[in-house]
Amino acid sequence: MNIGHWQKRLQIAACSAALLALAACGSEAPAEAPKQPSDGSISEGELAIPVMGEEVRILAFGDSLFAGYNLAENEGYPERLEAALRGRGVNARVVDAGVSGDTSSAGRERLPFVLNGQEEAPDLFILELGGNDLLRGIEPEETRANFEAMLSNLREREIPVLLMGMRAPPNYGPEYQAEFDAMYGELAEEFGTAIIPFWLEDIYQDRTLFLGDRIHPNAEGIEALVESTIDEIVAALPADEG
Repeated sequence: MNIGHWQKRLQIAACSAALLALAACGSEAPAEAPKQPSDGSISEGELAIPVMGEEVRILAFGDSLFAGYNLAENEGYPERLEAALRGRGVNARVVDAGVSGDTSSAGRERLPFVLNGQEEAPDLFILELGGNDLLRGIEPEETRANFEAMLSNLREREIPVLLMGMRAPPNYGPEYQAEFDAMYGELAEEFGTAIIPFWLEDIYQDRTLFLGDRIHPNAEGIEALVESTIDEIVAALPADEG
């Protein structure tokens, strides 16, 4: 056997020994614990609360403010609310039933169909309408009648409601403004619902949180709305759900 042949056999043996050594180290060495960041902070996701409990079904029923006008599909209020609730450990599923352009009259007409189309009754119904009534100058008494019909339907079905209030601008006149603004609180008291008196309160004066039309929140505005309303929504959930 020549010298070159022996050298090849020695090289093969050395490689085999090295592979066996690596395999032995891999089978015997314990898994390395995750390293903490050098600055002492905790990486994203490590502080998330585990999602627990039965699924909480929330139906978000409204107009373009819920439909996510000119936003990406996952940037609307219902979608971001679901993510925020799950971030708090609430096993939430938020159904987006917002339709751009809906007035309280249109909502009244489609409400039974939406409710009948659900596999199960929602644990919480968020009712957000009235903005388009304002834009069209519909009389508050007509808007109120439509809300009364919707809330009566929901009460008959024993579905808890959170009412998202709106506010009329001063250019509509003091009488119109007073009647419209008082409507939501009076309805909440009459029907025993939870309420956020003016759910755009924390953003409506900040132009940077709206699209160019100054009516619809942008993605950043939606995030701010979720942050400012999530506590009231959690509080409105049935006691064994929140």
